[in-house]
Amino acid sequence: AKQKECHLKINNLVEVKEKLSVAIKDYNKNNEDYGKVSQLAQLVNGQNRYRMTFESYVLSTYFDEILNLANLRFKVMTKQRYELLRRKEHQGGRALQGLDIDVVDYESGKVRDIKTLSGGETFKAALSLSLGMADMMSQQAGNIVLDTLFIDEGFGSLDEKSLDSAIDTLIDLRHSGKVIGIISHVQELKERIDAKIVVTHTSDGSQAKIEV
Repeated sequence: AKQKECHLKINNLVEVKEKLSVAIKDYNKNNEDYGKVSQLAQLVNGQNRYRMTFESYVLSTYFDEILNLANLRFKVMTKQRYELLRRKEHQGGRALQGLDIDVVDYESGKVRDIKTLSGGETFKAALSLSLGMADMMSQQAGNIVLDTLFIDEGFGSLDEKSLDSAIDTLIDLRHSGKVIGIISHVQELKERIDAKIVVTHTSDGSQAKIEV
């Protein structure tokens, strides 16, 4: 009886060993699969040498195209001095990167952060980026054409030469078929824009008058 009981225990142990062996193989396979998925998840979430998420990586492709189109106007507005450039080098730190902008200064031959531009130069860069995005959307979207652009202020930061350059760019856009709307208090703009809506504030409220 004891011998039979020992045989049963041995058989049970053998069965447990076989099940444990299968379980270990399954665990190792699942652990290997999890490692691959975990590594991929970390990669697409920005835990890589470039500190760039997968979303930023995809957007960077479109962003490069926007910058290319924006530079067509930004170079003209800055008399070929500046060019916008997407920063591709990791600048250190833990912040996610991929959509930062640098500026190539052909006068000094150096590349610097876009934040170092003056107020007038920053306005030109922002205007060029807006126009570049509109151009890209028109190219990519097929039937969608962005023919109207409204600009709210920003002209007050421009010096006389920069203002003339910005106005000339806007006039060229109008000649190309785009409708440009400007919201501003700058007197020179009021004098150079033919068709405008003049808003006057009085004690009885605001009044709007169309001048052509």
